[in-house]
Amino acid sequence: MLRIFLILCCSFFSVVVSANNDVWLLVDTKARKIEVKKGEQTIETLESIAIGRGGAGMKLYRGDNVTPHGSYKIGWIGEKSSFRRFFGLTYPSVDDAQKAFAHHIIDEPTYYRIVSAHINNQIPPQNTPLGGQIGIHGLGRADERVHKTFDWTHGCIALTNGQIDHLSQLVDTGTVVKIK
Repeated sequence: MLRIFLILCCSFFSVVVSANNDVWLLVDTKARKIEVKKGEQTIETLESIAIGRGGAGMKLYRGDNVTPHGSYKIGWIGEKSSFRRFFGLTYPSVDDAQKAFAHHIIDEPTYYRIVSAHINNQIPPQNTPLGGQIGIHGLGRADERVHKTFDWTHGCIALTNGQIDHLSQLVDTGTVVKIK
């Protein structure tokens, strides 16, 4: 039964994600940049981003400071964030949940809560063993010199305040964000 559910979910999501040809973001964690794309064309590049202190890859648990690889959407926008603006991502994704369930990081009820949220176009639970509150944000009152020196977030993607203000003119809830 679980296998059939997984196949149906994966089929559903590939249609939804690939159906959007508007502006989307490609976060390149190795090159430390965000490409603003329309279709396959890069229309703008934001350089010198910071990521999680733990690098980028598969998040294994809350607090690991890893920026997750995967495909997400902007699920909410916090205009009054201490980081200036916060574009909350729909992390964990169905793919994150499938991997975590297969590795016994989350249990079956948690897996179903995550998948159900995505099927119903809701924000996935942010309080699972995988963590939550992953997003793209500015510096707020933080020192820009620190931002340029090392990766400092708890798993988010950080931009300067000027960059996050500019990005806010290009994206909205529902914008696809692919992190590699």
